[in-house]
This record gives sequence, structure tokens and C-alpha cells, in this order.
Amino acid sequence: MSKYDALWEYVQKKGNPSFKLSFEEIQNIAGIPIDHSFLKYKKELVQYGYQVGKISMKEQTVAFNKKWE
Repeated sequence: MSKYDALWEYVQKKGNPSFKLSFEEIQNIAGIPIDHSFLKYKKELVQYGYQVGKISMKEQTVAFNKKWE
């Protein structure tokens, strides 16, 4: 079980082809603040049919994109 499972499940259920979430939204969904380890964990999202796109430190957002096969 990953500390970001709640976030991955949220992204999968949302079902949009692509969207952004703020760091604050991610913290509320995951129940933990986003930190540097997110870069390691983001690979898990592929199992849910999505991938992490651009991470903007300036805007404090993360883009999520549906993975097309």
C-alpha cells in the first residue's frame, strides 16, 4: 500500500483525459502534504491508467494525463 493510494484512486475515478490539481487539493485528497518523495511514487499511477504530467512549482500544481495504449 502506498501513501498516495487515495490520490491515485481519486484520479482514476475522476476519469477526465487530463486535469490539474493544486498541491493543497492533493494534500486534502491524500491526507498528507506533497513532498519530494512524490517524484518516486508517481510511477505507481500508471497502474491506474494515468501518468503525472507537468509539476509546476511556480503554480503549485500537478497535471494528470490519461495514459493511452
